[in-house]
Amino acid sequence: MYTLYLGFVAFVLVMLALDLFVVNRKPHAISTKAALFWTGVCVVLALGFSGVVYHIYEQNYYGLGDSMRARHSEMLQSRSGTTGSGAIPSESMPPVAPPQSSAAPTPSPSPSPAAEMDPISQKISPGWHAMLEFLSGWLIEYSLSLDNIFVIALIFAHFRIPREYQHRVLFWGILGALIMRGLMIGVGAVLIKEFQWILYFFGAVLIYTAFKMLRGGEDHIEPEEGFVYRAARKVFALHPKIEGQKFFVRLDGKLFMTPMFLVLLIVESTDVIFAIDSIPAIFAITQDPFLVFTSNVFAILGLRSMYFALAAMMDKFRLLKFSLAFVLAFIGVKMILTYWHIHFGTGVSLGVIAFALAAGVVALLLIPVKKVPESDTGAIGEPRPEA
Repeated sequence: MYTLYLGFVAFVLVMLALDLFVVNRKPHAISTKAALFWTGVCVVLALGFSGVVYHIYEQNYYGLGDSMRARHSEMLQSRSGTTGSGAIPSESMPPVAPPQSSAAPTPSPSPSPAAEMDPISQKISPGWHAMLEFLSGWLIEYSLSLDNIFVIALIFAHFRIPREYQHRVLFWGILGALIMRGLMIGVGAVLIKEFQWILYFFGAVLIYTAFKMLRGGEDHIEPEEGFVYRAARKVFALHPKIEGQKFFVRLDGKLFMTPMFLVLLIVESTDVIFAIDSIPAIFAITQDPFLVFTSNVFAILGLRSMYFALAAMMDKFRLLKFSLAFVLAFIGVKMILTYWHIHFGTGVSLGVIAFALAAGVVALLLIPVKKVPESDTGAIGEPRPEA
């Protein structure tokens, strides 16, 4: 099983290396056209990987297909009221084949012992369910990252980071986000396995977050009041000027951090805050750690290009908050309803989420929005006029 994770991480690192050392080797302002192109590339990669997920689970690599059959068999039994375990598989679930001990995966196309014992499991295509869960999780993470993009834009504007240097901050910010989210997903998987009730707590958190999102209040930020800003100023001396892409400069033998590094720390801390909302949301779709991790990674990989694609329309972006709030509330209610053995199929959840986002996009295109003057918030990455 570790081979599967290592192979995926190696693929991601190769993609990031190509991005940093080949595609964006020299600092430059990324155009909207280029950003839309790379956003499309990220979407195509995610859709292509969903086919890989289908093959892995359908061929039962590392016993993942048997695990998927067992989980969905338990869910179907829970719907019919024949088990009281809620959304988490109980000890009465059919036996699951242990992971293969060999380094290379060994496909097992024949029916597993679990499927032979349970007629419900025989009707389940593990590859199909795994692919739907991956796509649903990726769509949720991708959509929720829109709110993250809006905050990042405000941070860049606040610190007057030039557009040609924003890519470097986002690149290293995404690399750090991959590490932090991997750790948080691991902790979340352990907590859900040990404490079933935490899913209902996650659901309540998502509903509360949806309520806060509707209230707004993120149009203006004060990073100087935050813990990260104050802690960084205590550890490093701040150089007042941006020195190209450098995060640190040495003057008269003393090390100074530049505003670039300070913004990187604030962006990283912002992603951790958003991950507290988004990771519980994806656990409402699947508790499979591999699907949770891979769908998160593909959503994060597309975050940078999507930021530059949407940078020119931040004045309209606020309309999408209604769709995002609905998605969060829907997922939160979905998690809580599992206590009464009420489940929404993965296909239904995917359809509801896609419809909500599509409605938000249509509203964004059709409803005119009064543009916020740049003198109030500052253009993205450009100095704000002095009073």
